[in-house]
Amino acid sequence: MAKSTIYGVHAVETALRNDAENLGQIWFDKRSRNDRLKKLEKMAEDSGLRLLAMESDKLDKIAGTNKHQGIVAEYYKLKAWTENDLLDLLDGLEEPAFLLVLDGVTDPHNLGACLRTAEGAGVHAVIAPKDNAASITPTVRKVASGAAEIIPFVPVTNLARTLETLKSRGIWLTGTSDKAKQTLYQAELKGSMALVMGAEGAGIRRLTEEACDYLISIPMAGQVSSLNVSVATGVCLYEAVRQRQGAV
Repeated sequence: MAKSTIYGVHAVETALRNDAENLGQIWFDKRSRNDRLKKLEKMAEDSGLRLLAMESDKLDKIAGTNKHQGIVAEYYKLKAWTENDLLDLLDGLEEPAFLLVLDGVTDPHNLGACLRTAEGAGVHAVIAPKDNAASITPTVRKVASGAAEIIPFVPVTNLARTLETLKSRGIWLTGTSDKAKQTLYQAELKGSMALVMGAEGAGIRRLTEEACDYLISIPMAGQVSSLNVSVATGVCLYEAVRQRQGAV
């Protein structure tokens, strides 16, 4: 297992609750009087983890940022999810599959925000290409506020092949594109489906778009032509949630 760090109140708390066996020592700001940090210190002690009090500037160096909120943890990463793991997950579902595909999202803040939204919406897994795309980093974990430790993130070598595999299992692919002839609110987003979102600016790639069964767009009433990918992902996912829950 590879070793890295996670930081921020939400990320560390989620790891303590769900993945404490993969945490090492925890560093915290010795001058902090924050009640939430004291709660995390108690959780860490109860889990038998080593706690080290440090000056804030030393925490900055360990985390590689000053946005650690006074707590940084040593984290032993588990093996990344593979496509075979994804297929096993799909085999075990007792409800229609609900997946998110991110085609080349490179900004770690956008990836973290997408993971947080996807976990909140009940997405079963997030799929992304291994190359030319953001991966799970301490920054992603911080922005995801704990979701990165919960939702399966599946980096794949060949996204087009993975999409074809999903289609062969009866999972419909719905991509977002300004070429779409129907809007998000005209689309059918129930049943087994994967929402396919494109990269910042460029959108989904040609081969990815061709693999999609349907294309949808988000109606824009203002002068701005598009939304940030993490915002667009939230809009689309929660319209799917509304439909899947049978809301009127």
